[in-house]
Amino acid sequence: MTEKIRFDGQVSIITGAGGSLGRLYSLELARLGAKVVVNDLGVAVDGTGKKSTSPADKIVNEIKSLGGEAVANYDDVSTVDGGKNIIKTALDSFGKVDILINNAGIYKPIKLLEMEPNDWDQVIAVHLRAAYCVTRPAVKHMIDNNYGRILMITSGTGIYGSSGGTCYGAAKMGVIGFTKSLKEELKSFNIKINSLAPLAASRMNKKLFDSAFLNTIKPEYVAPLALYLVSNDCQVSGEFFYAGQSSFARHAIFLGPVVKIGDGITPPNLKDIKINWEKMMQSEGSIELKSRLDSIRFLHFPNKN
Repeated sequence: MTEKIRFDGQVSIITGAGGSLGRLYSLELARLGAKVVVNDLGVAVDGTGKKSTSPADKIVNEIKSLGGEAVANYDDVSTVDGGKNIIKTALDSFGKVDILINNAGIYKPIKLLEMEPNDWDQVIAVHLRAAYCVTRPAVKHMIDNNYGRILMITSGTGIYGSSGGTCYGAAKMGVIGFTKSLKEELKSFNIKINSLAPLAASRMNKKLFDSAFLNTIKPEYVAPLALYLVSNDCQVSGEFFYAGQSSFARHAIFLGPVVKIGDGITPPNLKDIKINWEKMMQSEGSIELKSRLDSIRFLHFPNKN
């Protein structure tokens, strides 16, 4: 019989935990034995409005009413001091950090020509700068303990793009690059980091889909994979996944067939590129790459693979 996954004695931090997925991650981790730091700034979905302690406090009270342990934190994930204070809250309250779910986010569906610099900077800050601000101090303590699980929340917009999503998509694709690079730095410390692109009803997408569809993409469908990825059972790192409704999948980066043009001594010209364009656009024979070194080997030394 497969043993049940639990988080007894572990300390988890969930940013942007005041609603939807963040709330459910917090509740489920607490239900399975984890102590939880519930972080939420308490602003509107687009990052505007007055800060409020209510969203984080509400989740903490829910957890406590169910017999769990939790504390609230109201710091801004996009600032260095905010990130340090979030980790300090965990250390002061529970003594360590085992799990970090970087879930906080804002959404501004603005097309590039209509997006002002301040809007761009704010979206990048909350999604990508926050990856640095919160993860860096968390990793320091995880390395000291030789254990950690980090989950970065990305998006299909980052992977595939969407109209009005240039900034949000750029930040979310940046999260995947952050994940894959940090994996390499943490290999020796029993710290795993992965990314998850969830599809679940939330404040961000309630205007994008009709109510009938929103009712089919409840956060409850996403949470099991998220929790598995931050469990001790999960031994993969640097991967990115999809979860929504009853569909779960691993995304991967593939290299199309390598087309050799010329003799490697004389650079090709534009005509050579045009002649070989259709070959370059083919997907048959593609291979999955696991690292930057893989891409160099397959692109430049194919006969040695």
